[in-house]
Amino acid sequence: MRAKLLKHLVKLVLFPAVLLSAAAAHAEVFEKTLSNGLKVIVKEDHRAPVVVQQVWYRAGSMDERTGTTGIAHVLEHMMFKGTTSVPAGEFSKRIAAAGGRENAFTSYDYTAYFQTLHKSKLPLAMQLESDRMRNLALSAAEFAKEAKVVMEERRMRTDDEPHALMYEKLMATAYQEHPYQNPVIGWMNDLQALSVGDAKAWYERWYVPNNAVLVVAGDVKASEVFALAQRYYGVIPKRALPVRKNYIEPPQLGIKRIVVKAPAQLPNLVMSYHAPVLRDPENDSLPYALQVLAGILDGNESARLNKALVREQQLASSVGAGYDATSRGPSMFTLEGTPSEGKSVADLEAGLREQIALLVRDGVSEEELKRVKAQVTASEVYKLDSVFYQAMQIGQLESIGLSYKDIPVLLKKLQAVTAQQVQDAAREILKDDSLTVAVLDPQPLSGKPKHATKGAGHAH
Repeated sequence: MRAKLLKHLVKLVLFPAVLLSAAAAHAEVFEKTLSNGLKVIVKEDHRAPVVVQQVWYRAGSMDERTGTTGIAHVLEHMMFKGTTSVPAGEFSKRIAAAGGRENAFTSYDYTAYFQTLHKSKLPLAMQLESDRMRNLALSAAEFAKEAKVVMEERRMRTDDEPHALMYEKLMATAYQEHPYQNPVIGWMNDLQALSVGDAKAWYERWYVPNNAVLVVAGDVKASEVFALAQRYYGVIPKRALPVRKNYIEPPQLGIKRIVVKAPAQLPNLVMSYHAPVLRDPENDSLPYALQVLAGILDGNESARLNKALVREQQLASSVGAGYDATSRGPSMFTLEGTPSEGKSVADLEAGLREQIALLVRDGVSEEELKRVKAQVTASEVYKLDSVFYQAMQIGQLESIGLSYKDIPVLLKKLQAVTAQQVQDAAREILKDDSLTVAVLDPQPLSGKPKHATKGAGHAH
């Protein structure tokens, strides 16, 4: 699941996970901030007797300090290792015994913990989650064990997985200053050097109610949820948060190229351009145009890249485009693909460049625009089927500095994007001076490569 939640630049999705239909967005959403600074948001959905609890901390790998990369994710693992009153492993056992499911994930921007269970079990979930917000037991022995688990996770998911390895090297090359240059899972030498003291410092610094958002969605009454939240979370004292550094990535001054040699069956090409993100949903325009541009280039089988490069020219066996408009830091607009047999990475790059040049020169048709907007609308209606997903949308927006109240604005603004704005966005953003190109140069396979997932999470 975490692979779907975190940033992908290799396996890209059409639109970020932040939109709801305008009608559903405002329906039955209630908000209250407790006196200790914990924001509580309740989305009532009475179709099934199920409730989702999610706690989002605005602390991800971008908040780590030099030499301690990976600590956000290791601490996420430690959150399942017991508190002063709940022994190690008991959190998961108690949720399972109540018929529920739970997990967690860490990203660049935030760390989130969640449970899905019968609505009658919400007090249990709140009791357990609030307990580990304040009373986590951090022992050196448990920490050493869990750090080893994360190191093995890194070996499997990055070091032994060629596409993940290339993605990691791409990010480290594309970003000169911003902490997105570091992988969520951490660099191996940092993981080897982390101590339980690093975990304690991270926990005390960021795991406080005034740095968290509690999202509850499902068959509940907001007034009852607020009363439960006050009972379980309201007693946890707020603490002063550190001043956050405002990282501004300096402009890139020319194309960057890297080659990553790794055991793999096929070569791969990724072209990533620096791009802005949404900061002012009502007045921004470029991020919306870039989302539509990604849909025109990729989106489905009839989209431009697949039609031209896979079906017609047979330059690529697979090709994609993607852009994430919502994050705490900057974003990238990415094109990627695998050349067809007998074609080279250079051939594929030339083909992708030709498609960009055509779009910049001739623009997009109204028919293309309608197709993408129809896809967006259809996908939003479909997403409303999931209570968990509705909570995810709220939590993600709130954790990056936007608001769940922006949801209808986002959809309205996407629907208003014009063909001219898409063409202008392509011209402005898809320029060589802000481009990083990564090529996977396949080396002989010594064994079967393992499947990769992006980001990092807690696995049972």
